[in-house]
Amino acid sequence: MGQQTVDQELVSRVQRGDKAAFDLLVRKYQHKVIKLVTRYVYDPSDALDVAQEAFIKAYRALPAFRGDSAFYTWLYRIAINTAKNHAVSRRRQPFINESDMGDTDNYDLSGRMPDGDTPEGLALTGEIRDRILAAIEALPEDLRTAILLRELEGLSYEQIAQSMDCPVGTVRSRLFRAREAIDQQLAELLE
Repeated sequence: MGQQTVDQELVSRVQRGDKAAFDLLVRKYQHKVIKLVTRYVYDPSDALDVAQEAFIKAYRALPAFRGDSAFYTWLYRIAINTAKNHAVSRRRQPFINESDMGDTDNYDLSGRMPDGDTPEGLALTGEIRDRILAAIEALPEDLRTAILLRELEGLSYEQIAQSMDCPVGTVRSRLFRAREAIDQQLAELLE
């Protein structure tokens, strides 16, 4: 039985009044939702509160869930919107947790970087990470969300389109523009 089939069965059970089935969904996705929320909320305890609020909103909205998208994608959309609302209400800018961006494996830098074991290589790796973080933080919200969902969460283009409520072509365009902006920031450093 696939993940979507299991999720759909749990959703059906919740819609029939089985509260324990929702507990299973929370346990299954709580770490991923908290990780997502921490990219938008500064304080870790606030992030836990926002994640809990997202699950409460999802529970309340579950009777209207039609299954047009995967439960996971639907929940992500709720979590992102809840985190954004929290950030706006606190008048904070969303941020990216550096510990999530510590590896730069998503960018093909092989052959253009010195050996990472040398002092020069270690310094350059740190500088690259900082440039990537700065470039992502400077992106418009739609581009930043698309690149985070793709590169850090590993969502497919279709899942991102569902999560961001836009066509797949728009997702491709946003990812292209985000990668292009990041590449521009890295180009001067790597030359």
